[in-house]
Amino acid sequence: MSRRSTTLPQGGGDGQRLGGNRDSEERAFLIGIDYRLRSASVSPATGGAGSKSQAARDATASSPRLLQVSHIPRFSAEESLKELRDLAISAGALVVGELLQRRDKLDPATLIGRGKLEEIAGAAASVSADLILFDHDLTASQQRNIEQIVNIRVIDRTQLILDIFARHARTREGQLQVELAQLDYLLPRLGGRGIEMSQLGGGIGTRGPGETQLETDRRKIYRRIRHVKEQIENVRRIRAQQRQRRESIPVATVALVGYTNAGKSTLFNALTNAAVLASPKMFATLDPTIRAVTLPSRRRALLSDTVGFIRNLPHTLVSAFRATLEEVQRAALILHVSDAASPLSAEQDAEVEKVLTELEAEGKPRLRVMNKIDLLPFHHDKQIGDAHTIYVSAAKGIGMNTVLERIDQMLSADAIRRIHLRVPQKEGKTLAMLEARSRIHSRAYKDGLVELEVEAPESVVSRIREWILP
Repeated sequence: MSRRSTTLPQGGGDGQRLGGNRDSEERAFLIGIDYRLRSASVSPATGGAGSKSQAARDATASSPRLLQVSHIPRFSAEESLKELRDLAISAGALVVGELLQRRDKLDPATLIGRGKLEEIAGAAASVSADLILFDHDLTASQQRNIEQIVNIRVIDRTQLILDIFARHARTREGQLQVELAQLDYLLPRLGGRGIEMSQLGGGIGTRGPGETQLETDRRKIYRRIRHVKEQIENVRRIRAQQRQRRESIPVATVALVGYTNAGKSTLFNALTNAAVLASPKMFATLDPTIRAVTLPSRRRALLSDTVGFIRNLPHTLVSAFRATLEEVQRAALILHVSDAASPLSAEQDAEVEKVLTELEAEGKPRLRVMNKIDLLPFHHDKQIGDAHTIYVSAAKGIGMNTVLERIDQMLSADAIRRIHLRVPQKEGKTLAMLEARSRIHSRAYKDGLVELEVEAPESVVSRIREWILP
């Protein structure tokens, strides 16, 4: 078994950190795992060491038209560790060291073996690490066994992602959804968490055999889960009512989806002139935002910014955020935003496809937006695109008109009609509406009337039928 260990300097600004007061940051030591499979037919649990990830193969099979590649690159162990580093920084940690462990077989009790854990304990102690982050999901017993050896708090990848979601949730809805995911994660991990779990509860009704503290905690969590689910159901009901009101007007919804940090919020801001937080931190956007945008045909559409996806996104999060992700399910068009500058863009797209399949939204009309071309070396042929792909830079404003034109072409709701009108000049509101909501091809004034030839969406035509000429 080989390994690679790196200790980051402690002094000055050499450590990698998000910012803020250094004293308040937790010092994290990262553990990556390169699980080298004996059979290429079996995919790794996490970290991607096979020739091609199962997610990539599944996405290629389910959407060959979209990906159109003969080989989808895998997440190497190094790339996976880099992603863990980005996650740690997004969680506010100061990364003080990391180690990449290569194994042919994972230890069922401690994942990487007692000897290696003792080495890690020494390395983490030498840099005064507060916690160890594993780029792998840990069972409750594995986490407990590892903590007993290293004597430092241990967190797995899922728990780290949940912490980032909790940090970035701003609305009550987002906070509820994160709490539900955290409770679902915590429930199977209550057992054996220390002596506090073996104490009897106190008070009337608990004398005699009573119930253990573990059973009490489980009962409390189940009760809280029921309460949170009821509140989320109320949120879903309110969202459904809002959606019904929106759908009563022929305005299509366009949902932005993509891998975390692909630039969805930057694109959303560029298209709508909104001020949604656009940050290089992972999962900066959790709470959905919907804004209206006027298309070149003067139709209106609603753009919905959604939470980013990630490799091995915890299932509890997908379930908890289903109320939010319903916007994706009900959208008339999906804008799949990809990071064109990422060497793993195809693999990231495959992970997005995987989540869309879980949401039963993989069959939706799709427009793929390759973002961040300003970070690419100039290759003209790479930036041409096709009927289903556009190359843009949301940060530089490159290609925004093309995105709006392509959305306009792909939406069928609120169809455009070309009509002739004769409107009295005194109908100022009607003329102003036509100026704002239609394309005017000709205009003539005669005897107090305005004769126009316009292209207008059906929602506008229905309001001016009395002035339409046969």
